[in-house]
Amino acid sequence: MLVYADNAATTKMSQAAIDIELSLMREVFGNPSSLHSAGQRAKEVLEEARATIAECLGAEPREIYFTSGGSEADNQAIMTAVNLGARKGKKHLVSTAIEHHAILHALEAMKARGCEVTLVPVGRNGIVSAADIAEAIREDTALVTVMAANNEIGTIQPIEEIASLCKERGVIFHTDAVQAVGHIPIDVKAMNVDLLSLSAHKFHGPKGVGVLYCRRGLAPAILIEGGAQERGRRAGTENLPAIAAMARALKDACDNMAQNAVFVGGLRDRLIDGLSVIPHSVLNGDREKRLPNNVNMCFEGVEGEALLLMLDRKGIEASSGSACTSGSLDPSHVLLALGLPHEVAHGSLRLSLSEYNTPEEMDWIVEQVPLVINRLRDMSPVWEGLEDGSRPHII
Repeated sequence: MLVYADNAATTKMSQAAIDIELSLMREVFGNPSSLHSAGQRAKEVLEEARATIAECLGAEPREIYFTSGGSEADNQAIMTAVNLGARKGKKHLVSTAIEHHAILHALEAMKARGCEVTLVPVGRNGIVSAADIAEAIREDTALVTVMAANNEIGTIQPIEEIASLCKERGVIFHTDAVQAVGHIPIDVKAMNVDLLSLSAHKFHGPKGVGVLYCRRGLAPAILIEGGAQERGRRAGTENLPAIAAMARALKDACDNMAQNAVFVGGLRDRLIDGLSVIPHSVLNGDREKRLPNNVNMCFEGVEGEALLLMLDRKGIEASSGSACTSGSLDPSHVLLALGLPHEVAHGSLRLSLSEYNTPEEMDWIVEQVPLVINRLRDMSPVWEGLEDGSRPHII
């Protein structure tokens, strides 16, 4: 049995999204900036997609800017707030210790421009306190950026509460919603969000295309100079087939969100219940306030890389954390931020699901993971020391 359980890294494109992308490649090949009929037809499709995405987010079409994906949108959002803050003498940025590296590395780069960064810690449950964010905000704070849901442990953050306090304090609020959009309800107006990032390949759309939502009244920073596309804020001919496919995938995800959440959440709970009986294991992140599709666990005495390779031989495709750092031997910064020691954080397993998974696949995972863990522990001198009492168990 082959089980794909790495949907937080990327999802399979839906057939509807594939059909639209292929159709436009064949039939609507004009440049949306051209004045002739082919160009104007392409422009119509582009604006239809913009309107669809705006409706899904509770936004206005003019607030939607197309990007190459979530990382570009994150960088553009941060640069937007930094530029606006600099005009007012504000150079302080607030975020959390568990953000995606697209945020953390961009914030680090802003230090070279004279910015000061405060990373607020999270609780053991992987959720940041709105009160701690409020305490971190200063008179010179230009931006608060907090992800809507964590890409590794799936915890859902109190975005609406944080955004509201930012509005009260006159601070721009951005959320990296790459893992959240299409999976949990998002309404940027109701939630008082100023800037939001999303990426199509997280909800069965194509790779290489995403969105920056930028509230009306804010002008996105220009990262790419050139033409006048995207109202002059992002140069380069729009990837129309991918954009239209993204819009279709997002609409389908939002239309089916409630039923998918129930089904996928049931699969998630089936895994958590089945794997939690493994001795010296721990679920990472809050059990309730987490994405419907996310399971992240640590198993003491096991190396994550070896676990993934052996599971792959069993047909189970999973991850040990963020896809962007999967080649790193360092333990997850998210798990370390939860207070897990290095030796435990190394033994992490992330299983991320979609509506394409089945209960039978979950049963296969629950059957095979303990067998693999037992085999790895039998070969481990670390586990031998834990079992004979020469070193204490941590979990």
